[in-house]
Amino acid sequence: MAAPPPDPQFVLRGTSAAVHALHFSCGVQEPDVPVLFSGSENGLINVWNLKTHRVDKALDGHGRKSVCWVETMDGKDRLLSQGRDQKICLWDLAEGRASVTDSVFTENVGFCRCSLLKVAQGRWLMAMAAKALDEINCGSQPLLLAGYEDGSVVLWNLSMGKVLSQLFCHQEPVMSLDFDSEKAKGISGSSERALSIWSLNEQQNLQVHTTHRLVNAGISDITIRPDKKILATAGWDHRIRVFGWKKMKPLAVLDYHTATVHCVSFSDHKNPSERLLAAGSKDHRISIWSIYTQT
Repeated sequence: MAAPPPDPQFVLRGTSAAVHALHFSCGVQEPDVPVLFSGSENGLINVWNLKTHRVDKALDGHGRKSVCWVETMDGKDRLLSQGRDQKICLWDLAEGRASVTDSVFTENVGFCRCSLLKVAQGRWLMAMAAKALDEINCGSQPLLLAGYEDGSVVLWNLSMGKVLSQLFCHQEPVMSLDFDSEKAKGISGSSERALSIWSLNEQQNLQVHTTHRLVNAGISDITIRPDKKILATAGWDHRIRVFGWKKMKPLAVLDYHTATVHCVSFSDHKNPSERLLAAGSKDHRISIWSIYTQT
């Protein structure tokens, strides 16, 4: 018989609101102790100490509007956050500081999260949904994948500002997607009982690879682990599902939360035995798991 799914390694409490965004940052100085950032519905960003399981710092820069995305740039001292106040904030957290050094007004109040890409040392590109329904702002050169409310995934050539390929893979709005550039393969989820796995061929055309049926409907978030071995989904049914990425083999159903799981995030720890999975929920809790560390 298969081993039963594990319990969380530990649980972080004290956000006082639903958790909508998570991001690990594994520092260079203390690589064994990653920092976890969480964004909540009450507009606060919490910086979690995973040794003490407590909040080291609470950041308030989005006018108490829900934070839907957090991401660091080169370590834990520079943070980007996106809120439902239509602002993207750049934070300076070095040497105990907690200040917003710059911000961008997006003119978009939807649920589309930003995406960040490092193109060179000290140089980053950020994509964000703009005011027009079909418009995306970003720097030039790389290609960009975006999920839309009509159920399609679209590949953009940003330097030309045009669509290269569009694939209708869901009947409902795309809630989340992730892409494996090494395998040229991606995955997306919606409010349906299905995950869509698709690929990008050499002609830069998107094609449906397969569809994986789910027991319960609704996927809030999908993330592929940095080593491209497994992926995790955040479910409306309160559960976290873990799959093998190569063949979409179901590996585990993690059942802890008592409400919708909004977000999942893997740590980018270099030591496989130290890798963690975090999940944030409407129940105000963040569960931390250590699973398939040797996969």
